[in-house]
Amino acid sequence: MKSHKKEIIIIAVLMAALLVIFTGLLTPEATQTQECSMIYIPKIKDDANDFWTELISGCQMAAEEYNSELEIMAPAKEEDIEEQNQLLREAIEKKPDAILFSPSSMSASDELLKEAKDQGIRITYIDSYTEEEIQDLTVATDNVEAGRMLGKYARTLLNKDSKIAIVSHVKGVSTAVEREQGFREGLGDYADNIVDVVYCNSLYEKSYELTNELMEKYPDLELIAGMNEYSAVGVGRAVCDAQAKDQIAVVGVDCSQEAINLMEMGVYKGIIVQKAFRMGYMAVEETIHMYNGDAVEKNIDSGCELVTPENMYDSDIERLIFPFN
Repeated sequence: MKSHKKEIIIIAVLMAALLVIFTGLLTPEATQTQECSMIYIPKIKDDANDFWTELISGCQMAAEEYNSELEIMAPAKEEDIEEQNQLLREAIEKKPDAILFSPSSMSASDELLKEAKDQGIRITYIDSYTEEEIQDLTVATDNVEAGRMLGKYARTLLNKDSKIAIVSHVKGVSTAVEREQGFREGLGDYADNIVDVVYCNSLYEKSYELTNELMEKYPDLELIAGMNEYSAVGVGRAVCDAQAKDQIAVVGVDCSQEAINLMEMGVYKGIIVQKAFRMGYMAVEETIHMYNGDAVEKNIDSGCELVTPENMYDSDIERLIFPFN
């Protein structure tokens, strides 16, 4: 009797397993992801800039893992809005399933993006966005919070009379606006000590020149904040060359090998590191899910961390600042 019961249980288990297998075979759409053709237009493709290199690498890895097509079309300069719009026109003509876009302007690309949506092309913003909500999906750092974290930390390096300057990247772009806003919020009443805000158009050399001008104009500066990799590294180079690292604290946003070297040298006192690879990977992954009809969040924060000389070699931080090691 016990033998028969055992046989019945085994047969029942086998039948249940076969049912699961056959159900999967009969409904492949429930288990398979449909391929998605995508074009990504960043602000720039610059092999010397770790943020954009990591972000694009994340996009490409996700596209490869999901067996989907991804083409990168990038302007030569981050501030070249007209070239970015020309690439956007070309992308629309190719009729991909989705366009991933990092706008260099809050409004200059709106009409083209609306045209793409009218043609049924999904729009995903990466890193930055436009004033009008045209996109289906945004994956970016919470730049107000990133600026706020930097401002709160910078405040610990200062006193109520310290003079502060900001070297930002591209005037009017959402990342510059929000990081400055957050930085001022983090500084609190010390924000009244900001004596100047200048823009380097995401050029290392321009940031270097502007920093030298700021140091000459305000000889008692105690802190300069750079709002992206180009601006922060340019500031760091200038302060280092002027042998002013003991007088002027440098803080910034974005990480590179040069930024880490400047921190080890005592020039950088703190940097906000975006999770660029994660941002790119998630943007492509969520776009594919959206294309397949899955529910996705419209606004996704890819995260960031404050890195200082005290924590830069903690295991979690080390993995973030050396992502390919």
